[in-house]
Amino acid sequence: MDGLASKSWDIFSGADAPIIDIVITVCDNAAGESCPIWNGAPITIHWGIPDPATDGDFDAAYLRLRRRVEAMVALPVRDMTRAELLAELQRIHG
Repeated sequence: MDGLASKSWDIFSGADAPIIDIVITVCDNAAGESCPIWNGAPITIHWGIPDPATDGDFDAAYLRLRRRVEAMVALPVRDMTRAELLAELQRIHG
C-alpha cells in the first residue's frame, strides 16, 4: 500500500490526464451526480452499494466489491467489444 492514496478525479480530467478505459462509481449517493468528461471516452457504469458509513456494514460492502472486481479482472477484456464489455460489467453488478 506504500505510495497509494485516494485521488481527486481532477487528475483524471483535462488535457494532461491519463486515458482511462473503465470508470466505475460505487456510492449510491453518487449515482445521480455528474462526473467530469474523461479522456478517451471510457465505459462508465455504476455498481451501487449501500454506504457502509451509514449502515455500518463494512464487511458486506467489501465482499460485494471484491466479488465484482474479481469477476471483472477475470474477463477477457482484450477479446471483447465495447458493447460486450459493458454488458458483462452490468451483469457483474446484477
